[in-house]
Amino acid sequence: MKRIIGLTGGIGTGKTTVSNYLEHHHKLPVLDADIYAREAVKQGSAILTQIVQRYGSDLQHADGTLNRKRLGEIIFSNPDERQWVEQQIHPYVRDRFQSQLDILTAPIIVFVVPLLFEANMTDLVTEIWVVICSFQQQLDRMRERDRLSLQQAQARIDSQFPIEEKIARANVVLDNSSTIEILLKQVDFALINR
Repeated sequence: MKRIIGLTGGIGTGKTTVSNYLEHHHKLPVLDADIYAREAVKQGSAILTQIVQRYGSDLQHADGTLNRKRLGEIIFSNPDERQWVEQQIHPYVRDRFQSQLDILTAPIIVFVVPLLFEANMTDLVTEIWVVICSFQQQLDRMRERDRLSLQQAQARIDSQFPIEEKIARANVVLDNSSTIEILLKQVDFALINR
């Protein structure tokens, strides 16, 4: 039976560090929900058309691509609008994961799904790995990486399931509050001992 790891965690906890390590060091196929979500709203897509019809043409740049910053301002300040957008994108992401499962023959596959619980995609995986760090580290990493205000970073964290709920449903918890070396040792251990 295939082992399908659902890698998740809060924004800024270190999912990318873990997924890059699994892909490059352990040579595992890594499929990323964020990449599929970007595909879903690519220029000329039906989903992008629906989003523009709902929110107006200022959601597109002059070249026809999605203005992600503007969309983020809308959905992270209004849970109903975030839910509407997610209802457009999540089925596309799910379909992409399922189609890849039919093709890939590797015994271990990694799905990176930041919204694994929120998007009800836990049925696609055989085990759940949650990357965690302290709340302050999360805020600091997001603000530095994405150039967000404290309020913007807080709104993005608040839009996700509380990390405690993710931990409670995890098979593996990877603590990224120390060094990268310590984090990667936890990854190696979980890969061998699960």
